[in-house]
Amino acid sequence: MLFSAKGDIMPREITADIERLFRRIDTRRDDLVKLTQDLIRFPTVNPPGDAYEACARFLGARLDARGARVDYVRGKGEPDDTDLHPRLNVVGRFEGGLPGPCVHFNGHIDVVEAGLGWTLPPFEGVVKDGRVYGRGACDMKGGIASAIIAMESLLDEGLLTRGAIEFSGTVDEESGGFGGVGHLARNGWFDKGRVDHVIIPEPLNPDRVCLGHRGVWWAEVEITGQIGHGAMPFLGVSAIRGMGDFLTLIEKELVPALETRRTRMPCVPEGARQATLNLNSIHGGQPEPFDGLPAPVVADRCRLVLDRRYLIEEPLEGVKGEIVALLDRVKAARAGLDYSVREIMTFAPTMTEPDAPVVAALDEWIDNLFGRPAEHVASPGTYDQKHITRFGAVRDCVAYGPGILDLAHQPDEWVGIEDMVLSTKVMAAATLTLLRRETSRA
Repeated sequence: MLFSAKGDIMPREITADIERLFRRIDTRRDDLVKLTQDLIRFPTVNPPGDAYEACARFLGARLDARGARVDYVRGKGEPDDTDLHPRLNVVGRFEGGLPGPCVHFNGHIDVVEAGLGWTLPPFEGVVKDGRVYGRGACDMKGGIASAIIAMESLLDEGLLTRGAIEFSGTVDEESGGFGGVGHLARNGWFDKGRVDHVIIPEPLNPDRVCLGHRGVWWAEVEITGQIGHGAMPFLGVSAIRGMGDFLTLIEKELVPALETRRTRMPCVPEGARQATLNLNSIHGGQPEPFDGLPAPVVADRCRLVLDRRYLIEEPLEGVKGEIVALLDRVKAARAGLDYSVREIMTFAPTMTEPDAPVVAALDEWIDNLFGRPAEHVASPGTYDQKHITRFGAVRDCVAYGPGILDLAHQPDEWVGIEDMVLSTKVMAAATLTLLRRETSRA
């Protein structure tokens, strides 16, 4: 017998349907594993965006075979979209017979490079000890497979009687998502009149619901000085020394200040509950790579790329302003120095309310299947929720899926088969709960 998160017995009709749904998913275990393997075998490495089209069309063919309306949407004009590496996304929609809400599953098909340190082939989908191994296994091809099997199981049991279910396989999440979910959201695919609830099966652990993420401000700081002879550096103004002054202020003043700022968002791991700053790269003086004889000049420019993760409690203008204030002090202390700041990428923090409909539905079935309340978390880094809530204006959006967050982008990345089965059940049951709730689009 199944119980709600409040301990009440579920209505008989729902209970019978859910029990059938779960039995169906149990019979699809091998198919779930095979689909995960098939997806891993597409080496959709970003950059540059290899095998995007092949993977998108593979997913589209599967959705089409089950009766979905399938659209392929290319991110024309978006960063890195070329004829050699087209940013091709796929969207499939299944319609019920009666009006109702739409539940949308979104998964990114791109993965990071394999890198070094693998003991198993990264693009073969090796099954071993109850796990599927490969680049993207947990981030997030196992999640995509789970979402698709959840949708297909609902169809197999004839449970899509009202509303709609959608799936989108999108590109470029690992590089900002502009050609993927960003493009779809800006072009109406996540409008309120079309989509009501969104589940993104990112690997945040299968007993957690991820409500949102911290904000990010990427910027390039360039400090300029005056070129001079290296034998007479006093006749020039070293931009590298100016950058050193800036870094000293960061280490002595800004970093300690950031460590005192804490957020109400349930960020994981614990260190992400504070504001952070990472220095991505720095370069000044002679061009790199340097393998010849030195040039006797004073460096007249030095560039630094910084990655500032900011909290929902921090205003963006304040985040930028404290960097500029430090640069102003550096400029004032050394005659002949100047600076500029170029923004690279900015995304605001976002967090869905913990009592939102999609959260409540997932909470209920996590509690039932795992025997403990769902943990609400927020991601330390951004993911495609940023585009859905910002451009699509669908606030009822979360990340939920199989996989352990710490394994993402690591060598020998894997996803647990049992975790995928349980997550598939959670997603399928939560979808049915949302579809059968009387929800007005008004």
